[in-house]
Amino acid sequence: MKQSPGRTSNLGTEQTIHDELRPVVENIERVIVGKRTTIVKLLCAMLAHGHVLLDDVPGVGKTTLAKALAATLDLHYARIQFTPDLLPTDVTGVSIFNPAQGAFVFQRGPVFTNLLLADELNRTSPRTQSALLEVMEERQVTVDGVAHPLSPPFMVIATENPIEYEGTFPLPESQLDRFLFRLNLGYPTIEEETQMLERVTHSHPLTAIRPILLHDRLADLMNLVPNVYIAPSIRQYIAQLAVKTREHPRIYLGMSPRATIALQRAAQAWSFIHGREFVIPDDIRYLFSDIVAHRIILKGGNRRQQTSAVQDLVNDILEQVPIPDRERRDR
Repeated sequence: MKQSPGRTSNLGTEQTIHDELRPVVENIERVIVGKRTTIVKLLCAMLAHGHVLLDDVPGVGKTTLAKALAATLDLHYARIQFTPDLLPTDVTGVSIFNPAQGAFVFQRGPVFTNLLLADELNRTSPRTQSALLEVMEERQVTVDGVAHPLSPPFMVIATENPIEYEGTFPLPESQLDRFLFRLNLGYPTIEEETQMLERVTHSHPLTAIRPILLHDRLADLMNLVPNVYIAPSIRQYIAQLAVKTREHPRIYLGMSPRATIALQRAAQAWSFIHGREFVIPDDIRYLFSDIVAHRIILKGGNRRQQTSAVQDLVNDILEQVPIPDRERRDR
């Protein structure tokens, strides 16, 4: 893997993307206008074996984004519309008695796919929400004491509406901790919305999306991500950030060890996407908020009202923890 000529100090939309992954991003941009940063983070989550929670208002393209990603990466796609009456077996599957065989046969649920869109996950009961806990963490479903593994890759993109609270069930901390990123698309600019209107005049561009990266090649790239080098000082930096969130006087619940592992894994994937063979401190700083903010709970107050306060604290923590000096990354 060659090092990208792009600047490492700017890790947003301007940084050069790996030659093999740039067409993937550009293909999705044919459908989703002006959201490159979110698209790249979604790709980062896929390469890091992570899941994504899209927390945004209706109609901004969350479902379309998930479909475009699946089509571009040649992935089997399934969607579950979560409602209050949905049962756990509607998600994972159920054992049904087969008279011909004289035994119970497991009928797989929609989670047996590559990319699962869990639409409006917070509209279903906690019992049904919990059906995703095992499958998100262990990539398997256990029914009647028998484990049924999923075929890799597997990724959950869950959506929730931050505006409507009536008839919803807030995701518990254990569920939120299983999402690598919490992202939002946001409204388009006037120029972006005008371009979007032009593209959908005759047909939706999603119908013309074709695979850019085949399933087997995606698996190969995912296997390369753990080879991205992380210096000991970078690992210590991640640990220091985690401890700071746990010891902060205003924070009730800080980063879990699962979150620190997720941050390291995401930083490796982010470096890989941008053509580098090693992680730099800026990777950690750039991804920190999207990985940590939804996992933190402040002392006192309503969690729904803490979003801006948590963001401010996350930024403060980044300023308080010293950035490791650049060191030689030769192995």
